[in-house]
Amino acid sequence: MNAETAFVATAEDEARAQAYWGRIQPIGGDASYKGDFAAWAFDQARRLRALKSNDLDIDNLAEEIESLGKGEVNKLESFVRLILLHMLKWDYQSRLRGASWETSVRKSRRHLARHLRENPSLQPILAEAIADAYQDARDEAAEETGFPEKYFPATNPYSFDVMMNRELARQDPEL
Repeated sequence: MNAETAFVATAEDEARAQAYWGRIQPIGGDASYKGDFAAWAFDQARRLRALKSNDLDIDNLAEEIESLGKGEVNKLESFVRLILLHMLKWDYQSRLRGASWETSVRKSRRHLARHLRENPSLQPILAEAIADAYQDARDEAAEETGFPEKYFPATNPYSFDVMMNRELARQDPEL
């Protein structure tokens, strides 16, 4: 990436990111490593930043630990994106419905449910993560189907309940 195309974060971008990550707090007070890894990582990064020590590279340690928590957010968005991508293709390219899309949705639903159970602190950012993931899923659906992006809804048409529970019924091929 050259200097002309490199992304430069503005102060507004940084403030938005801090507000986003700052909303990840332990649910029920459990920020333990095994209880809620995402909350633990963000909590540990905050605690490291509050320390004063000449022996530790506090800022970089905190940043690295925080990146572990961000990885959990990325997993959340990835599971949501896969569900949305295949639901869009299911609804808008129905002639190609198949077992692989159905399996991908089913597996991603299980992974997402498990991930939220293991990281309940991600609940406060779920709506925003879904909105962000929808835009990625829409772009990817347009690319994979060859349909123009405007063919797909500009905003997410699926509620969380629909994402997680709608049955994907396909016509079984005649034997």
